[in-house]
Amino acid sequence: MTIQEWQEQVDGWIREHGVRYFDIKTNTILLMEEVGELARIVARMHGEQSFINATSETQQKKQMEEEMGDVIFVLTCIANQSGFNLPQILERNLEKKSKRDSQRHKKNPKLTNENT
Repeated sequence: MTIQEWQEQVDGWIREHGVRYFDIKTNTILLMEEVGELARIVARMHGEQSFINATSETQQKKQMEEEMGDVIFVLTCIANQSGFNLPQILERNLEKKSKRDSQRHKKNPKLTNENT
């Protein structure tokens, strides 16, 4: 599936199941909520916090995957309701990063193999 097809599928889902898009303020708050849920899982999987209930690595990865999906879904809703084309946004973003950071990370001593 292309990103454009994804945007169209989300729009179709909203129209069929969601009735309409939530207003942009609500969707932005929901996006922050979903990012927080993803952060919580990352903190427990890779940080110093532990899960309250024992979960397998497979379950943890599944939870992380679900939260990533929620983040992408809500972000896509915001793009759709704002009239943004995600493939164009992503292409321009990569171009920007390629120009701005073409040597930046290679010259960063914090990122050399000795420090990992």
